[in-house]
Amino acid sequence: MSKPSADRGDALVRAGAIVFAVGAVATMVTFVPLFFHLTRLPTAAYWICMLMPLGFLLSLAGLLTSARAQRRRTRTDA
Repeated sequence: MSKPSADRGDALVRAGAIVFAVGAVATMVTFVPLFFHLTRLPTAAYWICMLMPLGFLLSLAGLLTSARAQRRRTRTDA
């Protein structure tokens, strides 16, 4: 009963949550050396932290896609 555009929105939300979680773990890992005065990680590790806002944006895009699909369904049903 679900439309493909709603499924696409759900998939974006799931993918965004996974990307956000990877970014969150990377952020925690990069902060550990700062607190314990260990050697800094390479710059690439800090770039992986940018996955956190990217995952947030993916999830937001998925929510908006699902909302638009639901709005279209209610217009065609009414």
